[in-house]
Amino acid sequence: MNSRDLVLGRVRRALADVPRDDTPPGPGRPDPDARYEQAVGRSYLREHGARSVAETVDLLAENLADYRAIVHRATEDELPHVVARLLAERGSRHVLVPPGLPPAWMSAAQPARVEDRAVSTPRELDEVESVVTGCALAVAETGTIVLDGGPDQGRRRITLIPDHHICVVLVPGQVVASVPQAMERLDPARPLTWISGPSATSDIELDRVEGVHGPRTLEVVLVGGA
Repeated sequence: MNSRDLVLGRVRRALADVPRDDTPPGPGRPDPDARYEQAVGRSYLREHGARSVAETVDLLAENLADYRAIVHRATEDELPHVVARLLAERGSRHVLVPPGLPPAWMSAAQPARVEDRAVSTPRELDEVESVVTGCALAVAETGTIVLDGGPDQGRRRITLIPDHHICVVLVPGQVVASVPQAMERLDPARPLTWISGPSATSDIELDRVEGVHGPRTLEVVLVGGA
């Protein structure tokens, strides 16, 4: 008897009292021991509770703040001035701008703009104080921002190296209630980055340290109607 037979024998003995009429996970399985397996239900809720659009956006704002993101609200006309104010309050002299960021968003900002270039080194990106991007989606129930590398977001590294990230979320078009709803709209072939608050970690004594794997400060601007 080899090691494989020994291990499988122990598994079979451990499963000896399992009813043999349990449903296997799929038809046509060649393994005779599949009769011991039982299919796992996949009937996930698409969202937890019924909410209006306004309630969903409020839940997003609440959960973002719970993760220590700083949440702002603005109309489209107010957005350029909000972005300019946040950069001024931060004291940013340079700001990273993805190639497809709408020009109007930065029309009132004063810092020098640094374009997302493939030749930029991590050291060069580390000298930039802030980055401004859009997003692919925002998930209300988890307070999560999803980036997919779109033209208004740029490559993943520009949102990981600068210490300050301003992310614009268009309301309600880019807000979904739940993760299942988000997965239906996202392209799995794209480089998805899921962000729930600023980057943080804890050591063995649970001392929280922010800014280890990404920006220390995440500011989210929810842009909607008046």
